[in-house]
Amino acid sequence: MANSAQNTKTAEAVNNGKTIEVPQIITVRDLAKLMSVSPIEIIKELMNNGIMANINQQIDFDTVTIIGEEMGFEVVQPTAPEPEVVEEEKELPLHKRLIADEDPANLQLRPPVVTVLGHVDHGKTTLLDSVRQTHVVQGEAGGITQHIGAYQVAVGDKMITFLDTPGHAAFTAMRARGAQATDLAILVVAADDGVMPQTREAIEHARAAQVPIVVALNKIDKNNANPDKVKQELADVGLVPEEWGGDTILVSISAVKNQGIDELLENILLVTDVADLKANPNRLAQGTVIEGEVDKRRGVFATLLVQNGTLKVGDTIVIGTQSGRIRAMFSDTGKRVKKAAPSVPVSVLGLSEVPEAGQFFEAVATEKMARQMVDERQDQEDRGTQATVRRPVSLEDFFNQVQESGDKTLRLVVKADVQGSLEPISNSLKELGDDHLKVRILLEGTGDITESDVNLAVASEAIVIGFNVIVDPAAHRVVEAENVDVRLYTVIYKLIDDVEKALKGLLEPEYADKVIGRAVVRAVFKLGRKGRVAGCYVQEGQITRNALARVIRGNETLHESKIGSLKRFAEDVREVATGFECGMDVEGFNNYEEGDVIEAFVKERIN
Repeated sequence: MANSAQNTKTAEAVNNGKTIEVPQIITVRDLAKLMSVSPIEIIKELMNNGIMANINQQIDFDTVTIIGEEMGFEVVQPTAPEPEVVEEEKELPLHKRLIADEDPANLQLRPPVVTVLGHVDHGKTTLLDSVRQTHVVQGEAGGITQHIGAYQVAVGDKMITFLDTPGHAAFTAMRARGAQATDLAILVVAADDGVMPQTREAIEHARAAQVPIVVALNKIDKNNANPDKVKQELADVGLVPEEWGGDTILVSISAVKNQGIDELLENILLVTDVADLKANPNRLAQGTVIEGEVDKRRGVFATLLVQNGTLKVGDTIVIGTQSGRIRAMFSDTGKRVKKAAPSVPVSVLGLSEVPEAGQFFEAVATEKMARQMVDERQDQEDRGTQATVRRPVSLEDFFNQVQESGDKTLRLVVKADVQGSLEPISNSLKELGDDHLKVRILLEGTGDITESDVNLAVASEAIVIGFNVIVDPAAHRVVEAENVDVRLYTVIYKLIDDVEKALKGLLEPEYADKVIGRAVVRAVFKLGRKGRVAGCYVQEGQITRNALARVIRGNETLHESKIGSLKRFAEDVREVATGFECGMDVEGFNNYEEGDVIEAFVKERIN
């Protein structure tokens, strides 16, 4: 009866004239209701077809079709509902989060903030220099006294802010700390060279940051320039130029000869106008630290990018676990200023410590409020519960994290020794997953795993996969500091198998034994009912109570268990260091002999 009721609900069949919708299985009673006839008539038709059935008998769809035709009904299956398309939720960029709670009436348009990315020697710095020299704000030319990491240029009656930190390494390092200062990325590609490995990396870094890309096709003045070849290479990596029917704006320029610079700047404004970039200038300032340094004469200098509100001389600001009062502010040309509106970069004096690039800053109403915020953050940091600490993403825990967070995309950074290995690995990984769980490769390339690769993984909550490569020292430091999951493989099928298991929630962590100490048995003592206890001398490392241990005689391991007791003279102790004697027993073992070695170890997770 329960199945009958369920089938009736599933069908929701409607008698539309002589057409009825029927599920795969239905009872005689429910079919009679759909046909608006007596169950007896259904039973008679079944008997005429050699089928004996009662009113609660279940009959299949094929049988119902036959019976329906004989009774003048057209029998159809229920129409499958259209699958619901669930759009993946994307985290709002920082500038959007800052104005989320603002009254729309208080919001005003602000200048766009632009970062220049691209391959080495393709002309990033030359482009920035050309823009700055030809479009510096009128009336301030010649007043440049210092480099402050960001500057503004005038394009007609509008402004554009450039972050003068060319290179995706700096761009992504800031993102790794939670910063999102950029509204648009300029991808510089040399017309005589084309799409190179760092070009591809820059593209993936910009995409991971969810910022639009405008391509500056540089060095078009060179005799060996081949724009069509480069456009094809860009199309191959997903940046199809508008003239080829795509949606990527591409501007041909020569940074050395100042050709195409005006057109590039106009297109920057065109793209960012669509984004409707706004902020509330009439509130206390919020924004991002671009860089910090110590000036020998004046002390700590910090370059700040205001993203919301207006920063003023005399304001008290909080950055991480430090606060300070702004004593002086300077524009990008070295001119003293009293205030800075949204999207304006300024260099400030008044901090006691050099802040890190990418840190968030905010101005507060009083110094007392600043001290309270700093104290609270310091307490959180001391307890190890600071809210900004990133939860590490691991391959084993991916399936569980999907259940908790709802993020169904496994993001990977893939590096291999040669292109011949990289292609089959990438192709195989892209085929994994289904409509619910997806694999997305943020970056694929050849060569060892670099700091830039790891920073991308940190910023995008991705896992780094390496095949026949190593992690370079600088990258290893970031891995340790940020607890990034880096997987190194030498067998392709093992790599693919682990990722597939992670998607299905079947991947188990692997552990290895890490020896922490070795002791040699010098005497054996009887100890009442406990049996025999080993009197030992610790040769290396340390022996820790409750650690795991193995008893070794010669080249043979006799027993492996947990250290039951550990004593120095008559006192229980937690550990015994190298060069000291102790008494101990390994649970489940009594047959000690002089010369036996007891090796203490712990299980250490290796992936």
